[in-house]
Amino acid sequence: MADAPRLTVLVTGASGRTGQIAYKKLKEQHEQFIPRGLVRSEESKQKIGPDSDNIYIADIRDANGIAPAFQGADAVIILTSSVPKMKPGFDPTKGGRPEFYYEDGQFPEQVDWIGQKNQIDAAKAAGVKHVVLVGSMGGTNPNHPLNSLGNGNILVWKRKAEQYLADSGITYTIIRPGGLLNKEGGLRELVVGKDDELLQTDTKSIPRADVAEVCIQALQFEEAKFKALDLASKPEGGGTPTKDFKALFEQISSRF
Repeated sequence: MADAPRLTVLVTGASGRTGQIAYKKLKEQHEQFIPRGLVRSEESKQKIGPDSDNIYIADIRDANGIAPAFQGADAVIILTSSVPKMKPGFDPTKGGRPEFYYEDGQFPEQVDWIGQKNQIDAAKAAGVKHVVLVGSMGGTNPNHPLNSLGNGNILVWKRKAEQYLADSGITYTIIRPGGLLNKEGGLRELVVGKDDELLQTDTKSIPRADVAEVCIQALQFEEAKFKALDLASKPEGGGTPTKDFKALFEQISSRF
């Protein structure tokens, strides 16, 4: 691989918690990758810190605005997602459940469907060779509790975008992680599955850093192409940390 040309990889949602990790990992592997980022605002760009050269600012709801970020990219890792916010005033001591809402313009239909569709279209128009899309486990169940948060139907819209990518003709990898943990990566055995089977087990969460790593590894193996996988991890110390990503992708046969 030493003689292979470096891949220009665009990370969208690069200021998010998983996006920042993916962008940083690509920067650290500068002999293999030329990283780019796409963020929504100057404020988001500042979150990435001093490493924020090669960051484009555009709103994914604006199909024309995002196009320049995709020009000349070999691969794209889509890590954009709407994020529900908790309504103020919730007091856990009084029982009941917190209520959630989405900010204007940040509803799942706008971000996880229209925004991701725009990105897939932009990637196709720019001749991008491989798109890695990070979705979420739970999408097979329309009644999943995440869909009721803020009446956003977030998993429904994510699933629609995943299907759009699978039907687009672009080489793709769809990764659907379980619950995201803010823990160190590289210390756990990773587990793959399909159709939300992992939600019936005890292994249904994964560190964000491991999700970011799998995204980058997916760009390097034929075995990851045209595949969709659910992704989780065993508890730290509960298995052998995954190092052979080719073997991990070989376990997957499902295209969606």
